[in-house]
Amino acid sequence: MIHSFIAHTSPGRSRVFSLVKGPGDELEAVTTLGAGELHLTGELVSALNCFLYDRDDHALGEVLDRVPKAVRMAVQQYLKVKCAPVMGAFTECGPVEVVREAVFFGQIDEELEEYLEGAYMIGLGIRMSNQRQRDGGVGWVIRLLNDEVSVPASAEPRTWAIPEGAKLVRTWTSNQNADSAGPVRGALQVAADATDQDRWVRVHTLLHSRYDVDFEGSGTSESVVDVFDAPIPLKQRGE
Repeated sequence: MIHSFIAHTSPGRSRVFSLVKGPGDELEAVTTLGAGELHLTGELVSALNCFLYDRDDHALGEVLDRVPKAVRMAVQQYLKVKCAPVMGAFTECGPVEVVREAVFFGQIDEELEEYLEGAYMIGLGIRMSNQRQRDGGVGWVIRLLNDEVSVPASAEPRTWAIPEGAKLVRTWTSNQNADSAGPVRGALQVAADATDQDRWVRVHTLLHSRYDVDFEGSGTSESVVDVFDAPIPLKQRGE
């Protein structure tokens, strides 16, 4: 996934790169600005980074209209081939980072609930899924993100993409919760019930805005539970 765009400027040129996050961080060359366009370096990099978040072709196009055709074509081709949108990857403040990777719990219990409640209360994003242990038991793997991603008021409450080919049985959100269980406990109850039926389950949190325009940072934090028409996946070796 492309994390951000950066530039290295020398007296005669600016080289624009993308920082790609994966198993190992990598730099990929995007384009080069010549001596006559060095003054546009900052604007181009800023527009590219904004594009990662808002996918605003118009704003980026205003900058690309001011660079040579070869630069414009190189950027457009790179974005077309390498820069597919990634759901839940960015907020208006920048990329969403994993701050705690792959924490494992053996069951849904008070300890797990307290862990998630703590993360939820301080605004960390939560992603959690069940998996079948090699001894036949079921465990839960949790990743914590440095922020909750916002979605517009009218958008589907989702910031974690459904895997290709996966079939949903149901999606539950905490705004459907009519009792006093709360977003975390309510989600855990749904997850536990589905797990008892040997269903693959994923849980994540998001900020559901009250607005469709300028929706970042104002809304209701919600839990989302996806129940799939698939058995609980087997834990992979090395996890």
